[in-house]
Parts: sequence; structure tokens; C-alpha cells
Amino acid sequence: MGYIVKRVAVLGATGSIGRQTLEVIDALPGHFSVIGLAGGRNTALLAEQIEKFQPRFVFHQETKTPPPTTAEYEFLSMEDIARHPEIDLVVVATSGKWGLRPTLAAVQAGKQVALANKESLVMAGELITQEAKRNGAQIRPVDSEHSAIWQCLEGESSKPSKIILTASGGPFRHYSLAELAKVTPEQALQHPSWRMGNKVTIDSATLMNKGLEVIEARWLFDMHFDNIKVLIHPQSIVHSMVEFADGSVKAQLGKPDMRLPIQYALSYPERLANPHLPQLDWADIKELNFEPPDFDSFPCLKIAIEAGKKRGTYPAALCGADEIAVQQFLAGKIKFTAIPELVERTLDEHKAISHPDLEEIMAADDWAREKVMQLAAGDKS
Repeated sequence: MGYIVKRVAVLGATGSIGRQTLEVIDALPGHFSVIGLAGGRNTALLAEQIEKFQPRFVFHQETKTPPPTTAEYEFLSMEDIARHPEIDLVVVATSGKWGLRPTLAAVQAGKQVALANKESLVMAGELITQEAKRNGAQIRPVDSEHSAIWQCLEGESSKPSKIILTASGGPFRHYSLAELAKVTPEQALQHPSWRMGNKVTIDSATLMNKGLEVIEARWLFDMHFDNIKVLIHPQSIVHSMVEFADGSVKAQLGKPDMRLPIQYALSYPERLANPHLPQLDWADIKELNFEPPDFDSFPCLKIAIEAGKKRGTYPAALCGADEIAVQQFLAGKIKFTAIPELVERTLDEHKAISHPDLEEIMAADDWAREKVMQLAAGDKS
């Protein structure tokens, strides 16, 4: 029986994960056909991708200045691309809240969804997982940590007693509070292990990213927050672990390269040989270190977990507040240590809705963005 070519749509094609997804697809000819592409404001790069992959459907934000290409395509919204019957698998690699609506559209259409957009499950985990179950959709995690857990659970009939998410700890894991207050955007953008976009890189430095991943894990694997742990692992070789009732622990290891979990989400249940992917050289691994996170120096981790436990619209407000706080930091308007302060103050003022619909979730995100802007402006006045 021959291999069935998967028809793929890549949303967020011009971002870091989107570009690496297309690298993987390009390295595996005959396995995937790119039917849809959605990009942001980088229309020049999107044009190159359209020329190379010749998709049938395209979305771009800059409607007045479309990608400079002569290739023919049909312009569709991201939601329409995500639910289109000619597409088998949707890679959601858009950033922020922009991934929420297409993710929901994809699961409602019963698609295979390779999900790299954290905010979708953080903001609307209950809604999206319910729709996925109702429509027979499969959510395949792309984050290296969640992919590791997914791989460790393959073939297991018993639910794990504990999930252990690893984190590199970022470049400042041993900084004092005084040193953290002096961190510049340029320093924070130098992640020691991973190639990522600016927002995720800053979130990794504050450990907010790990807090968001804890919330994701709760929805992906139906685990109580008390059974999801975080460990700092600076080598970024062990991507995460699961512990079972008998005390056995399974871990997934690999080089810190996002193309590995991307390919697994694309090719599942098969594992395909890809000469461009890095291989572990065990002779080079001198040590694997683990330590507990410092919640005092990196309060974003605790803030995120608490927001996840409160549920309702708290996680949506968390995402909106963090995004604007990170933007303010990157623009040089606030200190690195002001990011968690602004997020926490915003959540303290949030009037949550317990079981929100999509519009209420988006409204909470909008409110939090505006609130952070007000608080930041007030701090400077």
C-alpha cells in the first residue's frame, strides 16, 4: 500500500514555526502537499513561499498590498482555509489570539490539527477540547514539551500520575532580582537553546512560556494542575517526562530543534527519515542537570499557573496582558521585572466569566491589553 500524501495548510507560514514547518515539508518530497498558506505582514516572504509550494488557498493580512507573485490562488480567510474539505491537516503556527478562531474552525471541521499556537488552548482550552471531541478532531501538539509527553504516552493504556515539563530556564536563571531589573531587550532575545520568535523568546526568559505550557498540558492531557510539575533543565535535551503509578518514568530526548516535534506532528503515526534533522551524539553529552524553578525571581510562572487554576476568562486576560507587557518591554518602555508586575495587577482587577463563549474570551483579552496600557502609562506619569 503506497503512502497517502497529506494535504496540509500552514497558518502563520512566515513566522518562525511556519518557516520551519515548510523546511520539514520541503525535506520530505512526496509526503505532503501544501494546499493552503496564511502569512502576516511579510508579504515578500509569503510570495516566495507561494511560488515554491503553489498553494490553492492563501490568506494575507495586507489586502491592499498582496504578495508580489504571479502564481494563481484563491484568497480565503484563515478560518475558511482551516475548515476546507480539501485539507487534511492544519498547522496552526500563528502568534497570539489570532490562532484561536482558525483552531476552533479546524476542530469543528474534524481536522488533524498540528497546534503550535499556545494561546488557543490557554485562552479557550475547555471550548476547543470539547469541540475536538464532539467532531472527532485530533490535536497534535507541536511544542517540544507537549510533543515529548505525547510520544511518551504512545502505547500506554494507563494514565500517568504526573507530567513533568522541562524548561531551559532561559539566559537569566541564576540572576538576582537586582540583575533582572537591568536586563535589556537585546539580552533577553538571546535564548541559549532554541530558535524562536521574539514574543516566545521573552516569555521563555520570564518563564511565562512555561506557565502557559502548564495550562496547555492541563487541556491536552486532561491532567489536574497539581499533577503537572516544572523542572529547569538547561541542556534542553530531555524535552519532558511522564511518571506512572508504579514509579516508572519515561522521557523523550533529542536535540533542541523545533523541526523534530514539527515533523512528528506532520508525519504521525509514522517516523520519517530526514537527513536535515540533528542527531544526538551521546559521547558529547557530559551531564544532564535538573533543578526546581525559582518562583520568586520568575513570578510569571506562578501567575500563569494560578490563572489556569481559576479558569474562566482569567487565562485569556493573562495572554492579553502578557502580550502587551512584552511589547512594552521590547520597546524599551518598561523594565524586564515590570512584565510580571503589570500582568499580576491586571489579573487582580479582572472580573472573570466562569464558562465563557468565544466572544467573551476575546473580550477578556482585549480588556487586558487596554488595562496594561493604562497601568504602564500611569507608572510613567
